[in-house]
Amino acid sequence: MSDDILGIHHVTAIARDAQANLDFYAGLLGMRLVKRTVNFDDPNTYHFYFGDEHGRPGTLLTFFPIARAYQGEPGTGQVTVTGLSVSEISLTFWRERLQSHGVHVDDRAGGL
Repeated sequence: MSDDILGIHHVTAIARDAQANLDFYAGLLGMRLVKRTVNFDDPNTYHFYFGDEHGRPGTLLTFFPIARAYQGEPGTGQVTVTGLSVSEISLTFWRERLQSHGVHVDDRAGGL
């Protein structure tokens, strides 16, 4: 077996509100809801998979919406920011779309 890491299949995060999570990622961002299943450790909690139009590995961002979840405290090795890639020519579109929906946009060198 090779020790080479070829990429990341998906990243998973916690969300509080299931509908707000669907509205933001599928609605506002236009990501495809690839799969909706349940958390195998807690069958009363959904597990949403968002990705590109084909649901390819490496494009997947998944969420466990847990209404009772506490606000996390960033710790060592914890992911605190997730970035998505878009073409440079579309940055104005995305800035205006996000801002028109009340999303704070932080302009950074080479992106939003």
